[in-house]
Formats: sequence, structure tokens, C-alpha cells
Amino acid sequence: MKTAGGCPFHHGGNTAMDKPVTKWWPNALNLDILHQGGARTNPMDPDFEYKSEVQKLDFDAVKADVKALLHDSQDWWPADWGHYGGLMIRLAWHSAGSYRLADGRGGAGSGNIRFAPLNSWPDNASLDKARRLLWPVKKKYGNKLSWADLIILSGTVAYEDMGLKTFGFGYGREDIWGPETDVYWGSESQFLANSEERYGDLDDTSTLENPLAATHMGLIYVNPEGVNGQPDPLKTAAQVRETFKRMAMNDEETAALTCGGHTVGKAHGRGAVDQIGVEPEACTVDSQGFGWANPGLEGKASNAFTSGIEGAWTQHPTQWDMGYFEYLFDYDWELKKSPAGAWQWEPVNMPEDVKPVDASDPSIRQNPMMTDADMGMKMDPVYNEICQRFRKDPEYFADTFARAWFKLTHRDMGPKANYVGPEVPSEDLIWQDPIPEGATDYDVNAVKAKIAASDLTPAELIATAWDSARTFRGSDKRGGANGARIRLAPQKDWAGNEPERLQRVLAVLEPIAAQSGASVADVIVLGGVVGLEAAIKQAGSNVSVPFTPGRGDATTEMTDAESFEPLEPLADGFRNWLKDRYSVSAEELMLDRAQLLGLTANEMTVLVGGLRVLGVNHGGSRLGVFTDRIGALTTDFFVNLTDMDLSWHPAEDGFYEIRNRKSGEVKWGATSADLVFGSNSILRAYAEVYAQDDNKEKFVKDFVAAWTKVMNADRFDLT
Repeated sequence: MKTAGGCPFHHGGNTAMDKPVTKWWPNALNLDILHQGGARTNPMDPDFEYKSEVQKLDFDAVKADVKALLHDSQDWWPADWGHYGGLMIRLAWHSAGSYRLADGRGGAGSGNIRFAPLNSWPDNASLDKARRLLWPVKKKYGNKLSWADLIILSGTVAYEDMGLKTFGFGYGREDIWGPETDVYWGSESQFLANSEERYGDLDDTSTLENPLAATHMGLIYVNPEGVNGQPDPLKTAAQVRETFKRMAMNDEETAALTCGGHTVGKAHGRGAVDQIGVEPEACTVDSQGFGWANPGLEGKASNAFTSGIEGAWTQHPTQWDMGYFEYLFDYDWELKKSPAGAWQWEPVNMPEDVKPVDASDPSIRQNPMMTDADMGMKMDPVYNEICQRFRKDPEYFADTFARAWFKLTHRDMGPKANYVGPEVPSEDLIWQDPIPEGATDYDVNAVKAKIAASDLTPAELIATAWDSARTFRGSDKRGGANGARIRLAPQKDWAGNEPERLQRVLAVLEPIAAQSGASVADVIVLGGVVGLEAAIKQAGSNVSVPFTPGRGDATTEMTDAESFEPLEPLADGFRNWLKDRYSVSAEELMLDRAQLLGLTANEMTVLVGGLRVLGVNHGGSRLGVFTDRIGALTTDFFVNLTDMDLSWHPAEDGFYEIRNRKSGEVKWGATSADLVFGSNSILRAYAEVYAQDDNKEKFVKDFVAAWTKVMNADRFDLT
């Protein structure tokens, strides 16, 4: 019995979130990123497939409903000029704008803006209102329409309603059901901390810490007031260029997005910052997730507060037109402070009748404004030249923007096979990583026989298949074995792919593909099948490895080589390799790769243990190869890792030695990516399963299942 006033809970299990394992032991390997968004968090039925459900949608009706709500101003959050277009565009933009090319994480593909930390970033202030405005549409169409699709659709429909001919739209984004714990947004302990924390040298934008793209914690791009809040358009333009480059946007796309994004809508900064409430995640329960409370709103759109900058960019902010360029280039601009105290640029001597009307009261005209990034479009010579070209050719500007908007909002959906709906463009775009359809009518067994009869070893075949497939990133659905881009630049020259060995293997496999009518992509994967089945047989088992034909071969013309550079593996714990020494451990890098491949902790464990004994380590390294039967798919890695007749000792250069306890004889060498499977309590639990005498067959079956999952990770045609 608890005494009066005492807490009736023990604060154990899932009620005690203030003392996670990593708080007590900060160096412990946190495996949570491999298990986020699993069955326990997903409320949908196990057989629910969004890609099938969304095809049942009445696409015209959805668009009509979204268009209607754009003009239905609500008292609790009034629309600027009676039109929610600017707000919905900002919602879609900020949902998509968190994407970065380095690791493919962020972006609009999962509806992650609904969850922390993105839902409470300063840059996303009051976008919680936009989501609530969309709720009636989401509620009406239910499971057939994901939040992720609806958010991007709302911005696209808003542009159409304002007069832009959009490039198209693809449904198919599947919602997640909780925060993405795998995304590194920066090391800062507070939002909008000075940029120095992210840069090696603030004057050299290329020194922005990887994989980050935004200049501050809590922003999707750059500080609109200037570098560290200090206006300097040329410096801001340099940061804009680097940030958008890290989203795979070139200068023309960047200028189009900046100018087209600011052709409509307005910024909000009327009122005192200290009167604005806390963000959604910091709110009390009675707020019901509504953040940034504004006691001065008084039912007026012009009193809304978001960034602290105040004003529209054009005279007609609910119309797609060329007004942005007219304002920017036809007037001189001077620095001023917004009502909320933020730096912004305002026109000098602009006639009253040219100014935009107030967002709430059409009888009042207000000064327009430009951010420091906007002034960068004018003052940076490259951006200026592009903008002048746009100004001279409105149709070219509209088309360039429409294409850039489509890229921005679809970049992380992967190939077109993932797009659904009647407005999917027929044109193949290079950033979609197009792959031609592959053949399926060739004799698979005949191809396997030719591979087996070649002089290639099982280890060479397995390593090549693995290297081809391991580039897949579930974050943005890029990479993988389909397309056989491992034979093209830049992948053919990556150190992790052992170019000399790769070319030797391809020299054998490519003629086999040509003779059989199969794609090189299929033959590479089939080579892995041949190698694995030989290793399984050598271990005394008889398990077949599944294979589904149909991969195609991409060409150099289909490959955006520059945007593939960030996919280069700098480490591969599965093949026990590091390109260099890094500030993070080998096991952390292995965990990151496993998460991008969509593996669970158990699948990661079984793959590492199997690949070690198969002898496919990079460069033929023997580190972690805990077996005397190299090449046979045995459980020896786990048996010897857990053998208490052995002991483990640090050695030179950060490696380890495994010795016989009695004799002191060194039996094997190891890396931390090997020993973590015995030291981490969770991974050890998995390792012990496979070390058991009764699980030899289970190990082979589990390895084959995990291997096949990796080989088929990019087979969107199979889903």
C-alpha cells in the first residue's frame, strides 16, 4: 500500500524514459534504429499495403476537396487574403526540404513532419495549423490517402490553384508512425545555435558537417536573416548554393525554387516574439498538440507569427506571376527590422499603389520584403544571370520551377515504379535513376551452370553480388543491384568495390549475360546465388537460394554520376572494411548501413556471421574469420566467438587478438565490428542462438532469407 501522496507506479519498463541504457552507458551501441517503425508501432493490419489502397482513391475528388479548403478560411487560423495556398505550399516545402543527398534521410516520403523533432523546429512554426486544416480531407479518405501524400498534394494543388501549370504528381508515400530515430540532425543542444558548430570554417561552405545540409539546427535551409542572423547577401548566397547542392539541386533549380517559392504567400512576424507560446512537443495536454500559441492573433491573418520576418514578396501573393522579379530588380532595397525585430530588406521609395494589400484588411497596403537569401538572388552574379533569364522568359521560368518543385517533392520516392496515380509524368528524369525493364524469359539454370563452370571462386561471386546490392538506401530508395550500376562510373572505381577484382569478375559475367539474354544485373546476383549454394553444400546442407529474374541494366546516360558519389561506402562492416579511420566506431558505421538496408538486428547478425566464414572480407582480410573451414556457410563465427576456452585482447592499430586461454596461442584477429556481437548484450543474445548445436540449419535458412532481402531491396516491381 502506497502512503498518501505517493506515486502508485514503480516507474519501471516503458514508464521510465528518463534513464535509457545510453544515458548510463553512453558508449553502448544503441540498436534502436534497426527496430523503429516495426509492427508494435504500426496500427494498420499486417496485410495492409498502402500502394494497393491508394490506387482505389478517387483522385479527382481528393484534389477538388483540397482546392475547396484552400478558400475556406477558418476563424481559429484565418487565411492570408482568404487563401491558404501559401501555407500549404510552405507545409509541403518544409516536409520535403529536410531531405539531404548524403544519406538520403529526411524528406517528404514518410510524413515525418508530423513527429518530433521536425514538428517542433522553429522553421516549421505554425505548420501544425496547416495539418489540422487538412484533417477533414485525411479523415474522409482514410487509409487510401497517407498524410505524406496529402501534405505534398496540398502544396501542389495550391500552386495549380494560383495559376501554375505543374509538372505532375505521384502518390505512393507510406506513413511512418513515430519519430525517425536514425536521422542525425546535428550535435547542437539548442535550436538556431550559431553555424560555427556545423562548419569547420564558416567562410568555406563546403566544410559544413556531413551529412547535414541546413545551416542551423531547426532550419531546413539557411537563416533568412543572414549568416548567423547577420545580413550579407553574398555570404548567404554561398550558403544557399551549398545547402541546395546537398539536396542534389543545381544553381538553376535552386534559383527557380527560391524565386518560385516566394512568388506566392508571405512571411509572418507581426507581434512580440516573447508573447508566442512554446512549440508542440513542449505544450501541455490541453493544447492538444497546437504549438506557438499567439494571444495577439485576434482572428486576423496579418497578425500571425511564424519566422518573425513580416511581409509578402509580391504585389499579388495568391497568383503565380512574375511579380517577384519586378519587385526584386526594379527597386532598391534597404535593411530594416520587422515588427518582431527580425532583419529583412524593404523597398526604397516604392509607390503606395504598387505595394501588396494587408493580408486581412484590403483597405491597407503594407511594405513587401525580401529575405537575405532573396537579395542573394540579386547580388550573386550566377544567380542574377539565371534570374534575368527567367524574367525574360516567363514560360521557361514556370517550366523550370514546376520541374524543380516536382523533383523537390518526389526526390526521396525512388524510381517511378513507386509512383501511383493519373498524373505521373511519362518522361523519365535522370534523378529518378531510371532502369530499363529486364528480361525474364531466359534459362536461369543454364546461366547458373555457365557461372559455376567459370574460374570465378564462390568468394569472388558472393563479394561482387553483395557490393552491387549493398548501396541500396531505404531512406530515399536509391542504389541497389538493379541497374548493375556497379559496372559504371563512379561505382566501378570505388575502393570498397575492389576495382581490380570487380573488373575480373565482370569480364566473365558480362559475356554470359550477353549470350543468355539476361541482364548483367541479374547475372551478378545469380553469381552470388551460385557462390552461396556452393558454400551451403560445402557446409553439409542443402538449402536453395531464391532468385527472381527481371532486373535491367542502366546506361551511363541514365546515370547521374555526380549524385551517386554520396552513395559510396566509406565502410562496410559486413565485409569488415574501413576506407579510413573515423570519429565513429566501425560497429556504428555497420549499424548505419544495416538500417539503410532495412535490416533488423538479427538479420545484421546472421549476415555478418555468414559473410565472415565465407571469406569475403575486403582485400581477403582474415580479421573476424573465426573458422578453419573458410568458404563453407557454417556457424563457426558464432561458435568460436562464444567459446569460453578463448580470450580476447587488444592488439596494435585498434585491432584485437583471440587467444587460447591455456596456451596463449593467437588463433584469430578481430575488429570491434566482430567483437561487438559478443560484447553487446542484445547482439550476443542473437549470436548465442546461432552458436547452439541445434541451430545449424536455422542459421543457413536465416542467412539465405536475409541475403535475399538485400538482393531484392530495390525490386519495386515485385511489391
